[in-house]
Amino acid sequence: MKDQFTRQWIIENSVDVLSHYEDGVLTIRGLHYQLVSRGMTNDMQHYKRVVAATGQARWDGIISFNAFSDRDRALACFTNASEVELYDEIEIGKEQIRLWMDTYRRNKWENQPYYPEVFIEKKALEGVFFKPCQKHGVALGACKGYPSLTFLKDAADRFMRAERNGKYPVIIYFGDYDPSGEDIPRALQENIRQLGCDSIEVRRICLNYQQVIDWKLPPAPAKITDSRTKNWDGIGQVELDAVKPEKLISLLDDAIADIFDTELYEELLNIETDERDIYRTSLKEYVKSL
Repeated sequence: MKDQFTRQWIIENSVDVLSHYEDGVLTIRGLHYQLVSRGMTNDMQHYKRVVAATGQARWDGIISFNAFSDRDRALACFTNASEVELYDEIEIGKEQIRLWMDTYRRNKWENQPYYPEVFIEKKALEGVFFKPCQKHGVALGACKGYPSLTFLKDAADRFMRAERNGKYPVIIYFGDYDPSGEDIPRALQENIRQLGCDSIEVRRICLNYQQVIDWKLPPAPAKITDSRTKNWDGIGQVELDAVKPEKLISLLDDAIADIFDTELYEELLNIETDERDIYRTSLKEYVKSL
């Protein structure tokens, strides 16, 4: 059945939505939810239309090929076959030395009481969270649903190191509103404690029932293939992708602010300023000695 959500409608609205974001922030799923907020039906048929229309729009040069994030398919390593120019490398080396002189920093979390990491349910949303986490100097991990035992053990080891340094480890968690999405934080905390980190705290920031209601996010039926669905009393499944990236970033900023002591940070910056001259002088003396 034909409706108003034609390929032309999808492309025009997609171009407008994408104009508000840097390349690689939105997933196609995230774009679909923004089109839903503009009236499109939230079902698989219309999602497939978005995939097809934006695919053709990229081939036609209307939308950038780099517009969408797809970190699940990113390369793990790279092949560098460029020709090396000696004098270019010398200039690069000089620039690196200059940067080393000017970039002495204390670790902003070193005198903080908390040790935070941000966990997200889906790797596809790393494009939204990467720069904000980088700005705050916090680790970002994608659970990809219920995380593997290897992922959990690595996390537990990091959190236990933080414990030994007198810090309170905390996971800032973002996931879907559905039976598994609500249960994953419990499983994270339970398993990490079982692996030896007794003080771990998991703070589920998004997505929850009240946010779905307040933000008028359209739910879909919970998956019957999820064994937790039969005992779940939620109003339906809503993916984290349905939340606009700027709202997710704001929630992350607030969650970090809740645990970050700015007075302690000011003390650290004063120490950093005093030490920077010593650092520069020591490097200059070393370079002269080579």
